Amino acid sequence: MGTPPARSIVFAVLAGTSAVAAGAFGAHALRPLLLAHGRAEVWQTAVLYHLIHAVALLAVALALRQETAPRPARGLARASDLFAAGVVLFSGSLYALALGAPAWLGPVTPLGGLCFLAGWVALGHALWMRST
Repeated sequence: MGTPPARSIVFAVLAGTSAVAAGAFGAHALRPLLLAHGRAEVWQTAVLYHLIHAVALLAVALALRQETAPRPARGLARASDLFAAGVVLFSGSLYALALGAPAWLGPVTPLGGLCFLAGWVALGHALWMRST
């Protein structure tokens, strides 16, 4: 999908756009269904983490565009990949569960959470390497 900065920008734009769309869709078209099944909070949690990490992806993409040292750049690219995987696994599984997906999908959610955590550690490490 191109160079790490370009890939990160694409991830950020797709994540931001899809987070806003999911939030609007859940608040309007899906609202009666989500409320009837008691899953509105699950949907909102998915949207919240989705949108927060879309912003994080944008920040990483901007940092990556300016990075010239290879080691911090690799760490930033890793953080971007992990955040994108987290959005797909964490938010994606919550969206699916809120819409009635089978319960066996539930264990995917913590894997997405681990991707988010690893992404933040990778970001912190890359920024640390940049400052030393």
